Amino acid sequence: MDRKPVVIGVAGGSGSGKTSVTKAIYESFKGHSILMIEQDYYYKDQSHLPMEERLKTNYDHPLAFDNDLLINHLQKLLRHEPIEKPVYDYTVHTRSSEIIPVEPKDVIILEGILILEDERLRNLMDMKLYVDTDADLRIIRRLLRDIKERKRSMDSVIEQYVNVVRPMHNQFIEPTKRYADVIIPEGGHNHVAIDLMVTKIQTILEQKSFL
Repeated sequence: MDRKPVVIGVAGGSGSGKTSVTKAIYESFKGHSILMIEQDYYYKDQSHLPMEERLKTNYDHPLAFDNDLLINHLQKLLRHEPIEKPVYDYTVHTRSSEIIPVEPKDVIILEGILILEDERLRNLMDMKLYVDTDADLRIIRRLLRDIKERKRSMDSVIEQYVNVVRPMHNQFIEPTKRYADVIIPEGGHNHVAIDLMVTKIQTILEQKSFL
């Protein structure tokens, strides 16, 4: 089989709405051959480290990710080979023994805060999107999510945002915007941009005779 799957990268800061954009694109192709790969699943295995060291993990830093494994898995999917996607357990700050079997598909959406940071990953993408949302909206969304879904206190979320999330965003995530083919303001609420993306992806798939 010589038709290579289409890889779409969706990057953006925490709370930018990149997951909403990813899901909107995914839903538009439901029924077609499509899969999602989240960079969050590819945090490095830390089972060799004591718990006090694991607790210091900066999840917003490029070095927290096992990009070698992610690239290996993407290359396999591009060769139409199945993979075993890792699962990360945040309660113990290391990789779980669980894995998720993933079959190759025609469209691969790769989503994560730092997927545009690594040139090797960028080179595997047919289209690179960056979801660009104002910092005040991103912190509000993160506050609501972490308090509601992760049962965290407002103080702890704000402290983490000020000390880790914001500086990491400014240092590593925001600069990757320059690599994007398309910048989508306001994330999942930007229906015009999402419709344009879906149309463009359909065109690529038609050129490759997938549709």
